[in-house]
Formats: sequence, C-alpha cells, structure tokens
Amino acid sequence: QVQLVESGGGSVQAGGSLRLSCQVSGYTVRDNCVAWFRQRPGKERERVALLYSGGSAVYADPVRGRFTISREDAKNTVYLQMDSMQPEDTGMYSCAAAYGGYYCGPITSRYDYWGQGTQVTVSS
Repeated sequence: QVQLVESGGGSVQAGGSLRLSCQVSGYTVRDNCVAWFRQRPGKERERVALLYSGGSAVYADPVRGRFTISREDAKNTVYLQMDSMQPEDTGMYSCAAAYGGYYCGPITSRYDYWGQGTQVTVSS
C-alpha cells in the first residue's frame, strides 16, 4: 500500500522560506519519480516540481529559481524547499506519484497516489 504524508506547511511573510516534506511508504523514491503539486485559491491544481529517479528535476515557470526539490533516500522522503516566497504561492501543496513510476508528466489525473496536502500561506 502506497502512502504519502506531507508536512511542513504554515504561514510565512513574503520573501520568507518553508521546507515541505513528503514521507513515502510502499514506493521507493530512489527508483521512481515524485512530484509536488499545488492548488491555489480559485485555480486548478498544477505541478510545481518533479524529481526523477536519476536526480534531475523539472520546475514550473513560476517557481523556477525559487523552489528546489530533493530527496533523502535513507528516509524515503522528498522535500520541497521554497525560498523568496510570494503571496501567489499560497495554496494547498501535495506530493504525488504514479503507479510503478510509469508517469512523470504534468497531467494531474495520471497520478495515482496522493498525500493529504499541507497548507501554505504567504502574506504580503
């Protein structure tokens, strides 16, 4: 059974930082891709970052250069370091994975496993 559990959300002022964690069980992050998504108020869920098994990453344009995705294999955990945060980064952040790691693209519906999400609020 695959489970993803996010933590680390909270409130921060513009320009501040947060680090989100995604603890994964039943799915080896070292061998498969894992993504971070967010859903901002009034908008559709969007992928903000993805980490491939080989260690390379992709980022959405609005967060590139400010967010960094990484993992710690020994803890089977994926992180999202968010710096220079802006009010438009406010939203519910979730990590996700596809069955067998067979999909690593941006389409939300192709991901099979989701965490419960963690709320991030950035004030101006």
